[in-house]
Amino acid sequence: MTPWLRLASDLTAFIYARAWALAGWAIEFASTRLVGRTGRLLGLAAALYVIKRAAILLLVRYLPVPPAKGVLPADLLAHADSRFAEVNGLAVHHTVHGQHEPALILLHGFAASASSWREVVPTLSAAHTVVAYDRPAFGLTQRPDPETFDGPNPYGRKAQVSLLMGLMDAIEIQRAVLVGHSAGGAVALETALAHPERVAGLVLVAPAVYTQGGAPGWLLPALRTKMVRRIGLLMQRLIVKRLGARIARRAWHDPTKLTPQVLDSYLTLFRTEGWDRALWELVVATTPHNLTDRLAEVTVPTLVVAGDHDRVVPTAESLRLAEELPNARLALIEAAGHVPHEEQPAAFLAAMRGFLAEGYGGQAG
Repeated sequence: MTPWLRLASDLTAFIYARAWALAGWAIEFASTRLVGRTGRLLGLAAALYVIKRAAILLLVRYLPVPPAKGVLPADLLAHADSRFAEVNGLAVHHTVHGQHEPALILLHGFAASASSWREVVPTLSAAHTVVAYDRPAFGLTQRPDPETFDGPNPYGRKAQVSLLMGLMDAIEIQRAVLVGHSAGGAVALETALAHPERVAGLVLVAPAVYTQGGAPGWLLPALRTKMVRRIGLLMQRLIVKRLGARIARRAWHDPTKLTPQVLDSYLTLFRTEGWDRALWELVVATTPHNLTDRLAEVTVPTLVVAGDHDRVVPTAESLRLAEELPNARLALIEAAGHVPHEEQPAAFLAAMRGFLAEGYGGQAG
């Protein structure tokens, strides 16, 4: 179980236990203090006990979940360079900078957005067309309800690959180098396997290939029930409010580099309408992949980038991936954690420059 899910599970159990304890005290008070301890009232106490549990279940299942506070429509949070493209029924938020080949498409990681590439886009776009987009459930991309959405669940693995292909078609890019961070690296790798003719190369930054996200398979049926979904929304809000900044700092080797401005760019995710429902749907839609069994099929030039102090996707996993991919090289960034492109952008760009120049005869800027 991932740390995020373990924390959510612990918090859910804590709140649920407190609710039971409070209701239990009320029943005990009613059955002992108000009506006495006589045997003929045991039936009433038992009935109250059953009513207590039924009432809590009904409240959890049917009591309306209040909307998240302080959220805004995506268009009100858009930037000056924001674009939206209709892809597979979703309004996909993205930016485009530069106009040179090969094109680079940037895929951010979990709980991030296209803005996570802000330190490297200006330099890369001097010599390349650079597209950064918000993956489903993140940033300003539309967040539909899978139960009413006309099409495959947009938060599933295959749908994310299809969305990337659709975005490339929408902005008329036939072939590109995919630059994927963390979970975005897994999407990039899966896209290269599904559509090798569209992928000129891969840059996998702290890729979540061996360490996978999502919930355990045995837990998914429960997580998909309406009652647990409702609890999940409330738990996510609590986690973000109490622990959001702390979780973000864990991705950095030097947390002091996570400035208030950078942290604010991450927290934009939690100011967009529907963020809580979409994030929950992504978690329950994420199923295990078999990428590790197909690494030998990935023959495109690949650069694996890792921070030497990654506490989210262990650095050793990136080193292992660079060894197991048949056409890969490794760039180990010193004094960096899970986000080397943000924490050490100069070193990251140097690695990109060498890879692109060697593979394509161009420059990264």
